[in-house]
Amino acid sequence: MKNIRNSFLGMSAALALMASCTTQEQKPALTLSGLDPANFETTVDGTKAVKLYTLTNHNGMEVCITNFGGRIVSLMVPDKNGTMTDVVLGFDSIADYQNIPSDFGAAIGRYANRINKGQMKVDGTLIQLPTNNFGHCLHGGPTGWQYQVYEANQTNDSTLVLTMNSADGDNNFPGNVTAHVTYALTANNAIDIKYDATTDKTTVINMTNHSYFNLNGDPSKPGTDQILYVAADSITPVDSTYMTNGEMMAVRDTPFDFNTPKPIAPSVTDFENEQVKFGNGFDHNWVLKTKGDISQVAAKLTSPTSGISLTVYTDEPGIQVYTGNFLDGTVKGKKGIAYPQRASVCLETQHYPDSPNKPQWPSVILEPGETYQSHCIFQFGIEK
Repeated sequence: MKNIRNSFLGMSAALALMASCTTQEQKPALTLSGLDPANFETTVDGTKAVKLYTLTNHNGMEVCITNFGGRIVSLMVPDKNGTMTDVVLGFDSIADYQNIPSDFGAAIGRYANRINKGQMKVDGTLIQLPTNNFGHCLHGGPTGWQYQVYEANQTNDSTLVLTMNSADGDNNFPGNVTAHVTYALTANNAIDIKYDATTDKTTVINMTNHSYFNLNGDPSKPGTDQILYVAADSITPVDSTYMTNGEMMAVRDTPFDFNTPKPIAPSVTDFENEQVKFGNGFDHNWVLKTKGDISQVAAKLTSPTSGISLTVYTDEPGIQVYTGNFLDGTVKGKKGIAYPQRASVCLETQHYPDSPNKPQWPSVILEPGETYQSHCIFQFGIEK
């Protein structure tokens, strides 16, 4: 009887161990950046599934993206010592992205940046868009694509294709628009982002990625020691409501001249300059002199601490440099870290702000039968 009892107890223990192993195997592993994919699985509007997608390459680089807003959630790249480092701001769960207003990592549409008073004429008809920023329409309105669900198709370990089907009247923009965002992680540690869109009515479109970069890998501190280069001789100046006035302002002999790489501070707080004062730092569109040539460097950001560099290539005419001026320590991101003012730098490749109302600037009009296309490359490396 004793042997039977021992055998029974041994079998029970083995079954319990097997059950434990099965439970552990079924639980998704954490990403390299420490994200739990389970925290990103939900359904929006009852039918739209949201999850976390992970892209990897043979160098060990990892990019995590949620199809809620097409957002880059984490971005792991090697620093000068070979240590994998997360270089973007974001949240640990889909609930935070839904409940805390932010543009962290988002694929912005329909219109990146601001449209004056939310008004524009399309085919001679005045359209009133919703206003959500100092009386203007910012990033497509209060329910722009950063707060909507993209359809997702991960075609391989390193490529994710997102699709947005935006109905006629979405935030009062005209036309049924189908847009795609393709994120491709390359073998040489670049994120290659391609956008395209079509419409059945004349409309406007201007897409970008809104990642908040801190190449130091420590977003608990301001990132103003990062070294910035921008290939631009002018910016499009703004008023106190962050709206462009249709003019160009030369950057020479101003805090906006980054033709020679230099730290972001102290220029970013040179409030003696009216434009810096209006922007509460940098929140301006630089007019690129690359003239749409994606083979030329449009901008470069480098961390003197980690040695990580980010080189930006684009076929867009402008780049919005935003230095996280509205972060104030109240928003807690990944790992519970509170993000202080200027903890990051955004490098948003795009057409100029309020282009629908500035006929002298490159057009953002998209007609039926045409295809909108935009291309941006975020190339990561190590500064020797």
